[in-house]
Amino acid sequence: MKILDSDVCIEILRGNVKVIEKRRTVDDDVATTWVTASELAYGARKSRDPEHNTTLVTEFLATLPVVGLNLPAALEFGRRKTNLKRAGMRIADADLLIAAIALAHGASLITGNRKHYERIEGLRTEDWIRG
Repeated sequence: MKILDSDVCIEILRGNVKVIEKRRTVDDDVATTWVTASELAYGARKSRDPEHNTTLVTEFLATLPVVGLNLPAALEFGRRKTNLKRAGMRIADADLLIAAIALAHGASLITGNRKHYERIEGLRTEDWIRG
């Protein structure tokens, strides 16, 4: 499974042909998380054209599964947040929730922010934005 991070979803919504084509050709299941869906909904509502952008986001999210937080992901979140805090490394809870969901599902996280996520041991990432 491939889980799309918020930045990749935004690139798709903006019509980035490279990212759209990569999604089209991938042989694995593609999903996103409830966290990303929430971030996209927030971005749409606060935009200059909230009705139009909310419709775009809703239609986009209807094209892929939105994976929720389950017990394995919650436990992964708690373990990873503790380890990162002890190591003096901070990651926003929203990003850590996305990573924990990907880890719990054995999925790769598709993100343009690989450097940010590389602090999370064992998390597989791919960058469809920069290649």
